[in-house]
Amino acid sequence: MSTIHTGSTPKSAWWRSRGTLDRLLSGRANSFGLLRLLLATSVVYSHVFPLSTLNGEDPLWRISGHQTDVGKMAVVGFFVLSGYMITSSGERLGTGRYVWHRILRIFPGLWVNVLITALVVAPLLFIHLHGSTAGFWHSSEGPFEYIRGTSTTAISSGYDISKVMATAMHRGLADNIGLDGALWSLRYELFCYVVVAILAAGGALRRAPKTVPLLALLLWSSMVINLMDAPTLRGFPSESSTSISVPVLGGLNTHYLVYLGFAFLLGASFRLFRHRFHINDVCGVLSAVLVLATFHWGAFAVIGYPAFAYLLIWLGVRLPSWLHWVGRKHDYSYGMYIYGFVVEQVLRILYHANTWGTYRYFATAAGITLVVAVLSWHLVESQAMKLKNWTPPTGWIPAALRPGHRARHAVEQPAAASAATGPSTGPSVGSGTGTESESARVGNGV
Repeated sequence: MSTIHTGSTPKSAWWRSRGTLDRLLSGRANSFGLLRLLLATSVVYSHVFPLSTLNGEDPLWRISGHQTDVGKMAVVGFFVLSGYMITSSGERLGTGRYVWHRILRIFPGLWVNVLITALVVAPLLFIHLHGSTAGFWHSSEGPFEYIRGTSTTAISSGYDISKVMATAMHRGLADNIGLDGALWSLRYELFCYVVVAILAAGGALRRAPKTVPLLALLLWSSMVINLMDAPTLRGFPSESSTSISVPVLGGLNTHYLVYLGFAFLLGASFRLFRHRFHINDVCGVLSAVLVLATFHWGAFAVIGYPAFAYLLIWLGVRLPSWLHWVGRKHDYSYGMYIYGFVVEQVLRILYHANTWGTYRYFATAAGITLVVAVLSWHLVESQAMKLKNWTPPTGWIPAALRPGHRARHAVEQPAAASAATGPSTGPSVGSGTGTESESARVGNGV
């Protein structure tokens, strides 16, 4: 690497590559935890606007010419970082273990959220609106139907519970029908997890990694065609979309499958080709400039998404090391995301928070949500993750799906080859340095 000298201390030339991702993004020495927490907090901020029409519109919605807003951009960022971290998990774990880890990370926290929303928050709001719980528990769209329909992320019963939000809107106490509208994106993330599981089970992540960027290119081509058909380069991407029904996850809109799937595959491509992606400060700054340029001139999804993806990865590496502790052991971002909307709706209905002004509403909601997120992590999410190494009796599952099967198989094959060809006389090509521990520690993609 080229260096410049100032005095006696050599420094990397600022315009040169600082190295590839596989060298720079190792262990927990990264800022992914901080970025995820900031993205989750951004979603809480963005929801202030649709939940309180008196506070105007999301500023980024206006600046970008209605291409995106703070919340939508944060969701895209989540999918990029998820693509990187979840693909890391898919690479190093057997299919069964990978699925088990994903279940533990998403569902326990979600289930407690759903129970609290349906059995505590909704009845309290119902009493506030009606004076009693008469008609609440046995409504056709009641709490038990909500639990059944939302516990899989399908939200098949809708976002309201016993018409609590419909009543609040009728009385001018709310501006959005959803009690927890933030949950909409979880089923798309789970769909991406399933795609990674299929690719991992088929060996594509190891033997044909180019499959992932090729899929991303296919989705990007669809986005380009959509942009070419649009009347203007600015504006929210809109095209004829349909809903497809997926077992467990329910109906998935093809628009979000394409755009969020593309963001996820961008992150996955960074992970799979981390030995080729270079971290360069000039490229990091240019990616930020390119994102801002697309806000002004348009084509944010087609051009801005890849630039934003690089910017996030660059920030994950280049932010100061003293920020790496955020999210290293305690990941509060998921709790911030799934509880923020509920907290904001409660503040809106009970305390007329829409009259407080944007920043007071946001600061209050974010503070309360952070407390709830901390409790969710320490009491539910981290406790569930302690079960990640649990293995069911082997008779319960097929041998090919048993946790660790692929890892054992991968070890046995080289061992057999070594026995046939004799001992190695030098270091193995492409052996890497600490790949297993590095993968295990990147962010919270365990």
